Amino acid sequence: MKNKIDVNKVLKNASIKSEDERSLGLFDLSILGIGAMIGTGILVLTGIVAAIASGLIGLCYSELSTTIPNSGSAYIYAWVTIGQVMAFFAGWTLLGVYITTTATVANGWTGYVHSFLAEFGVHLPKIFLAAPSAGGIMNLPAIIMILFITLVLTKGTSESKLLNNILVIIKLTVIFLFIIVSVKHIRPAHWHPFFPYSGHGIMVGASTVFFTFLGFDALATSAEDAKNVQRNLPRAIIISLVVSTALYVAVSLVMTGVVPYKDLNVAEAMAFVLLAKGHTLTAQIVSAGAILGIMAVVLAFVYAGANITMAMSRGGFLPRQLSHLNSKSHSPNRALWLNGLLAAILAGFMDMRNLALIANVGSLAVFSLISLAVILLRKQQPDLPRPFKAPFGNVLPILSIIVCVVLMLNITLPAWISYFIWLGIGVLFYLGYSVRHIDIDQEHAGEAE
Repeated sequence: MKNKIDVNKVLKNASIKSEDERSLGLFDLSILGIGAMIGTGILVLTGIVAAIASGLIGLCYSELSTTIPNSGSAYIYAWVTIGQVMAFFAGWTLLGVYITTTATVANGWTGYVHSFLAEFGVHLPKIFLAAPSAGGIMNLPAIIMILFITLVLTKGTSESKLLNNILVIIKLTVIFLFIIVSVKHIRPAHWHPFFPYSGHGIMVGASTVFFTFLGFDALATSAEDAKNVQRNLPRAIIISLVVSTALYVAVSLVMTGVVPYKDLNVAEAMAFVLLAKGHTLTAQIVSAGAILGIMAVVLAFVYAGANITMAMSRGGFLPRQLSHLNSKSHSPNRALWLNGLLAAILAGFMDMRNLALIANVGSLAVFSLISLAVILLRKQQPDLPRPFKAPFGNVLPILSIIVCVVLMLNITLPAWISYFIWLGIGVLFYLGYSVRHIDIDQEHAGEAE
């Protein structure tokens, strides 16, 4: 429990931006959370379990993000409640999760683009659609998309939020279109048996897609850009949770009601269901909407990863220059480009199947830490103002920890191995750089270019 940072210094850093410089209102925050949560996970039934379980974690995030409205998320919460070693590994885990998830989503996005264009007779060269390990030269569309999103983010929060809002609204529109067109084809007989893979199968599936709900953390990292943060942030978390859960349930019920669940092991499940019932034009519209909608996931994760990088840089765990804000856009451009470039390189040139596994264990580990931090902060700082407090005392965060641990026990061995390799790299970086540069007094925090 040594080397904890003074919570007052953290709160001071969080107030660097004035209220006038903050640009994310309740609508923008809600759209950011929804856009990050509703990604490829909307296509799988086990997303329902993960959505319900994440409600516990969402309430824990609401309490911490309004009590300590700093963009560092779990990294800062761990430094305040446990100490600098745990803070580093919380931040390091989040960086690994965000970068690999961004690359994985972009990698899959190329498949959607290729399939969509092929329907119109446009065939992209295969050597530019896959990494060298898959027989190509590079995944060029994924690289271009990530770099484009990163460039937009460097223009400032006001500009990037407009693009994000448009992309998420398009995504929601095509989801509602899918539901409206498909609901008349539902055959209740397809829902029997309702749990074909039993409880164990559901838990394995839920643990696999749980990283989809990193939208909670993306919202927590937006604290320093949020207007009226102590009011809007918990509301945005709850709104994004309710909307995402409702859509997961609705889409899963419709898909499995229209087509037998055994036939849904395809890349573009919603388009597949529509094509199976002869809705060719609607399937093309949904595919186009998915292409645009997935870009919102990349935007949210590059943004969140850069905020974690900026926060860790302030504390000296990463090079100081990464925390500098651009004088015009007030955005951490160096941190943005670092995260964007790393994700682009992974998406374009690496086999993502193993790297993406970091997200499964890492996200659950972070969510467990968030829940523990709620309990510790209540005990250590009982008088700290809490604009939002999770109900039922410590029962809720304890249940949240239990849920995370149970899901972690169902994660595959390769996922654990990938995560521990990433932690091993972190140990080397911490001992080689961070331990000699940690700024527990925050003397240089808030420096600008």
